[in-house]
Amino acid sequence: MTMQDWNLSEAKNKLSEVMNNALLLGPQVIHRRNDVVIMLSKQEYDRLMGHTSSFKEMLLSPPHDLGELEHVRDNSLMRDSGI
Repeated sequence: MTMQDWNLSEAKNKLSEVMNNALLLGPQVIHRRNDVVIMLSKQEYDRLMGHTSSFKEMLLSPPHDLGELEHVRDNSLMRDSGI
């Protein structure tokens, strides 16, 4: 990851480049007088924050390769329900 330093006016003039660098190269450091902010991608932010999928997202996203699943069926007879 390459963190590049930008002063605020340069970052404003080259916002598209700063964003592209944040997406492709990693966090970008932007300075304004004595203040510093870091621009980073949402993916990197989620990784740092430990973002986990919601239960709904987990249910709606199937495994990537369903071909690896083994389909085994129990061929034994059903037990008597006593009804």
